[in-house]
Amino acid sequence: MTTPAPAAALTRALALYRDVHAHPELSGEEVRTAHAFARTLGESGLRVVGGVGGHGVVGTLDNGPGPTVLVRAELDALPLQEDTGLDYASTATSSGGRPVMHACGHDLHLAALAGAADTLARDRSGWRGRLVVVGQPAEETLEGAAAMVADGLLDVTGPLDAVLAQHSVPLPAGMVAHGGGPVLAGSATLAVTVRGRGGHAASPHLTVDPAVVAASIVLQLQTVVSRAASPSEPVIVNVGRLHVDSPPNVVADVATLEVTVRAVAETTLVRLVERVRAIVHAQCASAGCPAEPLVVEVARSPVTQPDAGVTATVRDAHVRHLGAQRVTWWPPSLATEDVAHLTAGGAPLGYWMLGAVGPAAWAAAPGTSALEKLTSLPANHSPRYAPDAPRALAAGVDALVVAVRALASA
Repeated sequence: MTTPAPAAALTRALALYRDVHAHPELSGEEVRTAHAFARTLGESGLRVVGGVGGHGVVGTLDNGPGPTVLVRAELDALPLQEDTGLDYASTATSSGGRPVMHACGHDLHLAALAGAADTLARDRSGWRGRLVVVGQPAEETLEGAAAMVADGLLDVTGPLDAVLAQHSVPLPAGMVAHGGGPVLAGSATLAVTVRGRGGHAASPHLTVDPAVVAASIVLQLQTVVSRAASPSEPVIVNVGRLHVDSPPNVVADVATLEVTVRAVAETTLVRLVERVRAIVHAQCASAGCPAEPLVVEVARSPVTQPDAGVTATVRDAHVRHLGAQRVTWWPPSLATEDVAHLTAGGAPLGYWMLGAVGPAAWAAAPGTSALEKLTSLPANHSPRYAPDAPRALAAGVDALVVAVRALASA
């Protein structure tokens, strides 16, 4: 078992983590975070380009002939009020006045990537080729990866031979977990507009109430999972927003809904989205809506399916360098993200989960089995999500360094 990252790199990574955690920024607003990450990469000797696909940062480091390996972390945070009690907890607000918190571990991912880049830059033995380090904006809105590709990311990097990423989860800090197939779901977010005919609440028979139609759509959508998908397929349909803007004595003209559909197979996702569209149109037709509903796909993320060959290579390297007791398997999850867009040029994807729970928090968590503890610990997107930064960062830096060296071995 080895620990590739020197203490100095970990110290700098931890300082970046605390700084980014205390100053989070929402998707599309990552100006300060991008600047801090770019500055750190520049100090490590990478050539840095900013403003790719929004506030995206791309650092490159050449080390002779060899493969080009891109490693990505995220810049953005979530609109949550932090409740961790940390001495570096966020008190930041967005441009719109909402509280902001790094509740998904993006600060941890970013700091680990900075530490790995610093380690690989200062010790270039054991790897050859081009290292590409990407700080991606707008992951939480599932827009940033595709935006970077559309804005010429591959023109900066050149053809890619592999794309790598890791994501923190409430496993014990120091562990990594790989998937044997798809690890995260593909998703589609749909914005639905129901067009009714408004009027006076005292004369509902003269209206077509879009609130009632929208409510019937919500109820009918509950049949999609149970009747349009196999019981063996992990799928989900969720209505996250239903909005009707009228006083109680008015029947509105319009109601809007926002729906997410998720599945771990692309064919299933396509089928379920079509089913959702059919239900919306059928409910509006049966209610006599005066105009067709509008269904717009506002976001799409592919299934996160790591390449089997890359997974085998990286997992074997993790076992050798981290120890078999620190490497486990990860089942498919209906969480989603957009990193697979970075493989648009055909590069294979390597992706694993990074444990972030310290021993004290793990021991204090209710339950006697690992599953019981996992379900009781604050998970990603919780206002109480607080990784054990020193332990998780050390493992995260090591995992990335080991993966790059395994794929670009000298």
